[in-house]
Amino acid sequence: MSGAVDLSALKERAEAQRAAAQRPAPPRPPAGADGAAPAAPAGGGGGAAVVDVTDATFEADVINRSMAQLVLVDLWATWCEPCKQLSPVLERMAAESNGRWALAKVDVDANPGIAQAFRVQSIPMVVAIAGGRPVTAFNGVQSEAEINGWIDQILAQVGEVFTGVPADGEPADEPVDPRMAAAEDALNTGDFDGALAAYRTIAAAEPHNTEAASAARNLEFVIRAQAHDPEIVETAAPKDVDAQLAAADVLLLSQQPEAAFDRIIGVIKVTSDDDRTRARTRLLELFELFDPAEPFVVAARRKLASALF
Repeated sequence: MSGAVDLSALKERAEAQRAAAQRPAPPRPPAGADGAAPAAPAGGGGGAAVVDVTDATFEADVINRSMAQLVLVDLWATWCEPCKQLSPVLERMAAESNGRWALAKVDVDANPGIAQAFRVQSIPMVVAIAGGRPVTAFNGVQSEAEINGWIDQILAQVGEVFTGVPADGEPADEPVDPRMAAAEDALNTGDFDGALAAYRTIAAAEPHNTEAASAARNLEFVIRAQAHDPEIVETAAPKDVDAQLAAADVLLLSQQPEAAFDRIIGVIKVTSDDDRTRARTRLLELFELFDPAEPFVVAARRKLASALF
């Protein structure tokens, strides 16, 4: 996942849809691995162990439920072959978890709002939600043993957030990772280098910690961009790769992403071999700073494809 995950947008969308319909939409029947609705777990947060979730039902089925129970969101699509390997394993594990956690299945093609909120770039993707917020995630197919270890680690860290209070009731205290808090404190005091080192350490120790990885990426860009002379935008020669990449950084830092992307695509068009590869790699790194669904990112990807082929 790239960048911060904004679950509030899904909540607002659900509220708007309910208002338009004047009543809540009926929930879709939860599907198990064999297509039948699984039984409710014997303990834990209550409700079905596996449930299909839509943009409209995300608030109730994921955010609210995660106040009382860990919820794993399985982001999949009908065309995704790895999803067909992972999803049945997750469904069986959820049914056998005795209420320790629940599985929320999301077809990303049918529910673009959820896919956008999680900044989905590849599937299968599984996101753990606790206390109304994303905790960590993984991409790709994992073994049952790996998934069990991942879940155990999450519950050991955030088990205390499960208050049973719904998201629209008395709010629960969010779990605080002291390492992330220290990194944020460094950032707030202007110690960018210290904050970056802290986020990198967390991301290296926890490859699934998307929040730390995203923070590190953003800080790496800001530190690099601030080191450039703003005049480079006007003085960079067309085939000077270093100068043009610096100019793109400056443009992006000044909130001009389209111009920044066009600079690098221009370099790709007039260079070859290592220089072209370096420019393309930088452009892909800058794409990671944004929601892939942003119109200017989509447009730039099309331009990149045209420049390469």
